Amino acid sequence: MPTKAVTLETTRRNLEDLLLEPGAPAIPIRLITSESDLDALGDLERRWVEARAWTPAQGAVLPLPGEGGSIGAVLFATGGADWAKAAPMLTGVLAAALPPGDYRFEAELPDPELAALGFLAGGYRFTRYKTSDGQKPARLVLPEGADRNQVLALAESLYLGRDLINTPASDLGPAELEAATRDLANAFGGSVKVTEGSSLLSDNFPMIHAVGRASDRLPRLIDLHWGSEHAPKLTVVGKGICFDTGGLNIKPGSGMGLMKKDMGGAAAALAFALLVMRAGLPVRLRVLIPAADNSIAGNAFRPGDVLTSRNGMTVEIGNTDAEGRLVLADALSLADEEAPDYLITLATLTGAARVALGPDLPPLYTDDDAFAGDLLDASHAVGDPLWRMPFWANYDKLLKSNVADVSHISDGAFAGSVTAALFLKRFVKDAKHFAHLDIYGWVPRDQPGRPQGGEPQGARALFQFFRQKLGS
Repeated sequence: MPTKAVTLETTRRNLEDLLLEPGAPAIPIRLITSESDLDALGDLERRWVEARAWTPAQGAVLPLPGEGGSIGAVLFATGGADWAKAAPMLTGVLAAALPPGDYRFEAELPDPELAALGFLAGGYRFTRYKTSDGQKPARLVLPEGADRNQVLALAESLYLGRDLINTPASDLGPAELEAATRDLANAFGGSVKVTEGSSLLSDNFPMIHAVGRASDRLPRLIDLHWGSEHAPKLTVVGKGICFDTGGLNIKPGSGMGLMKKDMGGAAAALAFALLVMRAGLPVRLRVLIPAADNSIAGNAFRPGDVLTSRNGMTVEIGNTDAEGRLVLADALSLADEEAPDYLITLATLTGAARVALGPDLPPLYTDDDAFAGDLLDASHAVGDPLWRMPFWANYDKLLKSNVADVSHISDGAFAGSVTAALFLKRFVKDAKHFAHLDIYGWVPRDQPGRPQGGEPQGARALFQFFRQKLGS
């Protein structure tokens, strides 16, 4: 039997154990920015470096011998003096490269908070289904200038999002996603309302119901509230498709293998919510997660069907594998009814976004230039990058339908991410600021601070923006 999912409390406690207080005895990590830094080594250390033919290529790590066979110090090659800007999560390589022990950075760091986060992020492992090997992880002394609580919250958020995405659909369906949302809300005094199954029809969420009705796991709309009703209204909608077969337009095997991650938008929304609530930001936070499986059965929705959305717009179905925008549309309509100050979608929405920008760089769509500029600055400052793409109005005509108000996909192969964003935009009328992030939610190969697997992209970028915008 698999072990149960790790709780927030356990994750936080484990992270606290990995981050030691300043001044604790630890092995020094020396930053090597160039070959010339090696000149400062002692004779024995230089001979050790030469014997191992070690060169300071970015991310290279070399423990130096100490007394009695211990590690005396660690050399860590940064690849240049501006490494923190070029590779902000570079310190993530240390957690995997170093043996168990306690370590500290010897030199002053350009961004102590991000350096500590990188170390903790690089030490993440998804071990729910593995027998423990009993090996203790490397630990880090909190660098000077870093806020301990902030570093722990950022790492906790990453771990939450990664755990949710990495969990297979057999153990994370709509009900389990609801349970994770309730656990988070309960930890911070929030509330959750859920509309599920046939109640989606009576409460006017017909497209969420249509997408999820073929599954034996009931679809639902999860609605989390936290904060004062008198504060600025911040609403995040996260796509919660727990598994996507493609529906009747079934995906090939190669396209279905990673579809446990199709709820990555919901995971990122919850990771962001954790940061907001942990920091106590002065907002009225709302998280909406339309959760469903896109399955195949006799009652599955079909290509050519016309669905009526929550706001009354009729939608022609061009391909059942474009289900995410349908469930998001009903949730967006609900969110927009209260005219929030900020309305943001996070969704693993299109393969076209990956063709355009690859897996590491999610497109950001918004008509608000100031909002876009500040959000992009925030994203790059914390190593959670975004790239602005346009709501190109001329492509809206590609969504024309001859039988309904709109088709939910275009009839061509071009601009798929843009047309998906334009479809969502049709359901937002009254929100003061709207942004859509088309994330991948997955790291296909190990990178510094980003082990292969789930990644709640956009969560830290959004938090950095609102932390700067609204304060605490």
